[in-house]
Amino acid sequence: MSAPPRVGEYETEPIRGLPEELPEGEQVLWQGSPEPVALARRALHTRKVAVYFAVLVALRLATVRMDGVPAGEGMVSTVTLVGLALLALALLHGLAWLSARAAIYTITNRRVVIRHGVALNMAVNLPFEAIQSASLRSYPDGTADVPLHVEDAKHLGYLLMWPHARPWRFGR
Repeated sequence: MSAPPRVGEYETEPIRGLPEELPEGEQVLWQGSPEPVALARRALHTRKVAVYFAVLVALRLATVRMDGVPAGEGMVSTVTLVGLALLALALLHGLAWLSARAAIYTITNRRVVIRHGVALNMAVNLPFEAIQSASLRSYPDGTADVPLHVEDAKHLGYLLMWPHARPWRFGR
């Protein structure tokens, strides 16, 4: 007996990244997904988290030395802290990888469509009329951020757009 065919959520998409066929006269100009490492660095701030844990490890080593704790005991607590730091960074990079894998940005000649979500999948359609402006910030690694300034952004919902929304820009 053969197993039933598996149909995932997006196998029935008529065009990858779009929930339905494009209307007549509309065409896809560009499609892409975020780079996981860049998403981890800029949206999840993994460099800042790494610096934070490095400071904690340095403080721990200094405290152990000043308190006269035997070297073996001090190293065990320091290695535990380093392990927690590596776990935190691994979790953030894993979340960035999942988020990047699930996200597809599509630009047509009429709108921007952002399909994203690891647990809660959604597609956001932004017609060009609703976008006040767009800017570009390029980085040396070949990636870029393209922040869109939307006319009525309060209806988008920062938490629903995270991590694809600009960090710390709740009101804009």
